[in-house]
Amino acid sequence: MSQTCVRTPIGTGIHLTAISDPKFKHNRLSINFVLPLDGDRASDHAAVPHILRMGCRSLPDLSSLNARLQELYGANLDASVYKFGGYQVMELSIRGLDNRYALEGEDITACCAQLLAQIALDPKLDDGGLFYETDTALQRRFIQDAIEAEINEKRSYAISQCLQTMCQGEPVAVKTYGYPETAAAITAKSATAAYRHMLKNAPIEVVFTGAGDAQAAGKVLSEAFAGLKRTPFDYSNLKLGPVSGAVREKTEEMDIAQGKLVLGLRCQGLETPRQIGAARLFSALYGGTPFSKLFRNVREKLSLCYYCASRFDSATHLLLVDSGIETANKEQAQKEILRQLEAVKAGDFTDQELAETKLLMRSSLITTTDSPSATEGWYMAQILRGQMVSPQEDADALDAITREELVQAAQTVQLDTVYFLKGKEEEQ
Repeated sequence: MSQTCVRTPIGTGIHLTAISDPKFKHNRLSINFVLPLDGDRASDHAAVPHILRMGCRSLPDLSSLNARLQELYGANLDASVYKFGGYQVMELSIRGLDNRYALEGEDITACCAQLLAQIALDPKLDDGGLFYETDTALQRRFIQDAIEAEINEKRSYAISQCLQTMCQGEPVAVKTYGYPETAAAITAKSATAAYRHMLKNAPIEVVFTGAGDAQAAGKVLSEAFAGLKRTPFDYSNLKLGPVSGAVREKTEEMDIAQGKLVLGLRCQGLETPRQIGAARLFSALYGGTPFSKLFRNVREKLSLCYYCASRFDSATHLLLVDSGIETANKEQAQKEILRQLEAVKAGDFTDQELAETKLLMRSSLITTTDSPSATEGWYMAQILRGQMVSPQEDADALDAITREELVQAAQTVQLDTVYFLKGKEEEQ
């Protein structure tokens, strides 16, 4: 693998991660503000990058901004917000053609970095020093629509509700875009305050992915950030919450045709990267592949569900098993899901199943480096976990995990929460 990755400080609480890969014809540069998820502020924080994306002081409208992007050989400017464990990441990014392909030798990389710096640090503000109300209103509606979209997507809604029940009071329970009431309360004043809070308090991760000169881009941003007075917090891996004394259960009803059963489990005592890798491998063997225990037994053999899958979060050590079922099959499906868990804990799987699981995980990891955005996503996750390994190194580490280590990881898993979204029509 030809990729290299180097992370260096370029300011107070600001780091540049340079991922070099000669196969890419475009470079991707992003500025990522990282903050703990806060239910009161999550909606305002989520609105900020989208408001910034609409223009800056020197390019105050989408028409002039898009004209500048076209001058940069059709560069693409984007804004996004995502959740990683108990952290909320607000991202601004730009994707531009590498300097090798400039027709007249222009330094496209430096120009893209300068534009991104203007968007992030020199926004258009009204006479009162606030975001414009028209821009804020538009993005307030966007945040509200994003929250409503999750409610309409019942599978992701059920997973989110299980997580909230399981981790009540912990940052990981807060939703990416906040809640309907906090989204409705976004104003130009509150969004501007959230922006200033981000500039002062958020660790900032600058990530450059491509074949170009990362140091040139880093220099532009380092100089742009130099005037800021910052007191960023130090983030580290979240502490694992304890397993509840008794299994928590929550049931909701909606007019849906298919029930959603989600089991929330905690993995206790995972401390080393190898132990966490064993838990990831266990989750894939248990319910993360088309030939997993849950797929072959709960879905295919017993026909107890429409789908059934497990997902392990390396940041929080939480394991969620979600399935789509008929309401009448709830108890039987839950019993069988837990029975398959006990089977893995007892080592009831073949060497071939283990080998096939490792092969599928390796293939998935290797394809991570096929695009700049996927590559950046991988390394941002590494940064937030406090480590720095390549997809190839991770695949090799997973290959080295023994079946005994996988079984040990499985034995750390304990049921914490059962969430069931029940269909009213089915009950009738």
